[in-house]
Amino acid sequence: MRLHTLHLQAFGPFAGTHTIDFDSLSADGLFLLHGDTGAGKSTVFAAICYALYGKPPGDRDLLLRSHHAPEGLLTEVTLDVTLAGRRLRIRRVPAQMRPKRSGPGETQQKAETFLSERTTDTTGQERWEPFSKSHQEASAEITDLLGMSRDQFCQVVLLPQNEFTKFLHADAHGRRELLGKLFRTHRFAFVERWLHDHSRTIEKDRDTARADVLRLAERIHQAAGADLATEHPAPTAEDPHTLTEPAQTWAQDLLHASHEHHDHTLQAAATAKTHLLEKQTLEAAARDLHQQQDAYTDARRQLDLLQEQQPHQATLRQRRDQARRAQHAAPQLHAADTAASDHADAQRTERSARRHLLPQHADLDADQLETIERTTRNEAAVLAELIAEEDTVRRLTTQLEGIDAERQDFDTQQRTSQDWLDQEPGMRRDLEARREAARQAELEGLRHHDALDGLKTRIEAAELRDTHLAEVAKAEQRLAKTQEIATLAGQEHLDIRRRRTEGMAAELAATLTDGIPCPVCGSCTHPAPAAAQDGQPTRQNEQDAETAHERANAALADALARAADQGAVQEELHALDTEHTHHTEQHRTATAGLSARNADYDTLTVQLTELTTKLTTARGTHPTVAARAAELTRTADHLKQAAQASRTLATAAQTLHHRTEQALLTAKDQGFDTLALAQQALLDDETLRAIEEEITQWRENCAVHTAVLQDPALQQAAAQPPADTSAATASRAAADNQHATATAAADAARTRTQDLATLATDLATAVQRLQPLEQAYSTARHLADLVTGTSTSARVRMQLEAYVLAARLEEVVTAANTRLHIMSEGRYTLSHSDHQAPRGARSGLGLQITDSWTGRPRKTDTLSGGESFFASLSLALGLADVVTHESGGNPLDTLFIDEGFGTLDEDTLHKVLDVLDSLRAHDRTVGVISHIPELRRRIPHRLHVRKNPTGSTLAHLTEAAE
Repeated sequence: MRLHTLHLQAFGPFAGTHTIDFDSLSADGLFLLHGDTGAGKSTVFAAICYALYGKPPGDRDLLLRSHHAPEGLLTEVTLDVTLAGRRLRIRRVPAQMRPKRSGPGETQQKAETFLSERTTDTTGQERWEPFSKSHQEASAEITDLLGMSRDQFCQVVLLPQNEFTKFLHADAHGRRELLGKLFRTHRFAFVERWLHDHSRTIEKDRDTARADVLRLAERIHQAAGADLATEHPAPTAEDPHTLTEPAQTWAQDLLHASHEHHDHTLQAAATAKTHLLEKQTLEAAARDLHQQQDAYTDARRQLDLLQEQQPHQATLRQRRDQARRAQHAAPQLHAADTAASDHADAQRTERSARRHLLPQHADLDADQLETIERTTRNEAAVLAELIAEEDTVRRLTTQLEGIDAERQDFDTQQRTSQDWLDQEPGMRRDLEARREAARQAELEGLRHHDALDGLKTRIEAAELRDTHLAEVAKAEQRLAKTQEIATLAGQEHLDIRRRRTEGMAAELAATLTDGIPCPVCGSCTHPAPAAAQDGQPTRQNEQDAETAHERANAALADALARAADQGAVQEELHALDTEHTHHTEQHRTATAGLSARNADYDTLTVQLTELTTKLTTARGTHPTVAARAAELTRTADHLKQAAQASRTLATAAQTLHHRTEQALLTAKDQGFDTLALAQQALLDDETLRAIEEEITQWRENCAVHTAVLQDPALQQAAAQPPADTSAATASRAAADNQHATATAAADAARTRTQDLATLATDLATAVQRLQPLEQAYSTARHLADLVTGTSTSARVRMQLEAYVLAARLEEVVTAANTRLHIMSEGRYTLSHSDHQAPRGARSGLGLQITDSWTGRPRKTDTLSGGESFFASLSLALGLADVVTHESGGNPLDTLFIDEGFGTLDEDTLHKVLDVLDSLRAHDRTVGVISHIPELRRRIPHRLHVRKNPTGSTLAHLTEAAE
């Protein structure tokens, strides 16, 4: 990397535009960047880092925009640089607020990146070719060409103040942090974490597999029970070795024992089944004999019971015969019952209908009731025609109420208007008196102010409504003149006071007397008392003028108040005229309306009286005509119902008499002396059918039981001793229990054998899964311990990342000793140590220095300040060489060294500068950032940074220029 030019604009402390020409600045290979503290020396390198990577050095956010920059000047950085043989120009504009292009205010300026490359066209002309405007694309291209990250670049291009002194004196952990960032060894740390996590993952899988084996072993133990024995021990968590092949052997042995036990239970179950069949046969024979004996005994008992029912059966046959004879007279009996029922219903209906009649109608016959019903309906029809007249009465009543309300409204309006008209003359007299007083006030104002002579004419013109605004304007003019007179009086008062104040010394001098102290200075002698001037106003003159001023103001205020009332009076008179017209019109309208409503009210009252008299006569004692008509209609309906019920009762009585005679004749023909006997013998079809079925069922039951008693098999069984079914059942039950027990044992043995076979298979699968996991975990754990330095077989406790960094540190130490040998004149040599750290800490990044004067190594923190500087500088330069090589070998032609030279004596400073000259000899440019005066004499090309209140500036100085 070789820098050519750097263009800064409103960046950091630099308010304006500055360009650094590194080609001329580094002509001798060495230049000095100096200036006061805080002037912005480190900002130059920050600008270079920002141009290359889009971010300044470090983790903190650097304020890029200058506080001193003008609003219209954008903050930007442009770097012309050669990277890996390619000439590039990088221009970056950070995000910032800028003035709007049109209108006031600010707007957000987005961050921009412009990457261009210098190329040669076909004609041999060089020009800048745009390459990219993308932040990501430009940053990726620059990073690839540099071959290092931003942290690496800042560490090896800018050798920061005290950074490598800290590295020189740091412990292994501190060196690891710095070297890890520079050499990007996080990938080895990732390997360490991955191996550790991988071993933990396999450990979890192995533990899960072990738990599966133990769980299956527990299930096998539970399934086998306590009766199965084996000579092999069961697997346990305390001995992981028993969880593989020994576990399978134990399970197979239990399975073999279970098979043998199952065969034994099958033989026992077969024997129990044969015994059960024999007992079941004996029980069935005993039950058959018992059933035959019970059947014969039951038939004998049932037949005896049937013989006892013979008298009842004779009675049933007699009822059946009488019922059959009564059925021949059933139609006539039914007709007589129906006629009797109809007659009873007619009697009840007739009694119910007569209960609704009026007392005078209760004993009338049907013809009389019909006559009165027709008369009542005619009267109701007449009343129905009068119902509409009631609606007319209600309508007239409503109209009268509305007219009466309007009469009251007109009467109220009439009285209100008349009362106001009666009061109006007095109100008018009062207003005219106020208007006359206002006129007199205006005249009085004319006497006070000669300038108001024309006021009377304007007051008369003010009576017209449309001239009020002009009158107000003129009144304001009069007010201004009056105020002017009052102002003049006030000024006169103030002038008199001023003149009196100015002559107050003379007034006071007139009261002085020799020997009496002065009221101002206290002296008893008065060598030169002030003399009064001609026309000097006295205190009395001042008081008189003030009194006149106050009277003038009071008169002016009173005149203005009274004159101002004229406009208001005129307005009130105009309003009074308008209200007079309104009330007069209202009084006339109310009088006419009240007369019309009185006439309407009288007419409607006459109509209402006539209709009311007519309807009162029609409705009688009822509330309405409609109510009386409805009552008459209900009475007529009751008379009609009573007449109809009376005729129906007479017809039912005749029918009852006729049918009763016919039924009696038929009953005697069938052998019954009375209708009551025939009715008693008569049965319904269902009862008669039940008697027939009972008689038939008795006959059939007798035949069935007789046939059973004549069965030879049952007779033979009855002759034998009683069957003992209880003994046969008990014997069969015992055999059944024995068979059930043997079958259950066989089933349990079969189930256990099947469960053990399944579990043994599952256990074999779990063991097959566990065995490779045991081996994998052993390998993974061993590798994880090796890379983390915790393995017991490791020679040193060194992690993988530390091991790699230790190798890089050895390279850095080798490269650093080349410069350290020169700067220390061969006295000091750095060396790397990977000895075991104290108290069990990990090792690998130890650093010590050997002093050739003593021949013994010692700690780096025993070096003096100057020795520490050139030792850390040697490390920084060596680190730069190794990182450059690590990053791909792209040469870093420009280095910056920041401060630290103040700790060197003159001889050591010369040696350090010789080393820097040796870097220049290898075509490198070294920029030294320092304020040491000696360096200004040794380094001809200098970049001076000056700070001032308006922002820092840059100047390129040379010995020739100075």
